[in-house]
Amino acid sequence: MTQPIAFLDGPWWPYLALVLFAVLPTEIWRWLAVAFARKLDENSPWLEWVRLVATSLLAGVVAKLVLAAPGALAGVPLAVRLAALAVAVTIVLAWRRVMLAVLVGEVVLIGGAIWLS
Repeated sequence: MTQPIAFLDGPWWPYLALVLFAVLPTEIWRWLAVAFARKLDENSPWLEWVRLVATSLLAGVVAKLVLAAPGALAGVPLAVRLAALAVAVTIVLAWRRVMLAVLVGEVVLIGGAIWLS
């Protein structure tokens, strides 16, 4: 049996694995996207389609989290989850502030869960 490389046997192995298997594969695609995005027209039909698909995927994930909540979120009543979603959507539609909507939605969700428990 051969002796493993000292670096791979030490405490730095998880960080090396993270860089090799998580950061590098995704970072390559990000740099390619930046290179190709310079030549894209913002108002092209293809880019509009990509935005619509991304938005619909996000809406599907949010709907699944609200209606079929996993883990600890399942312990929060559906009415509280729907109220938090309604508040967040209202903020986005009224002021176009996504981060504010996320933060206020979280406050409503956590506050409602604590209040009802």
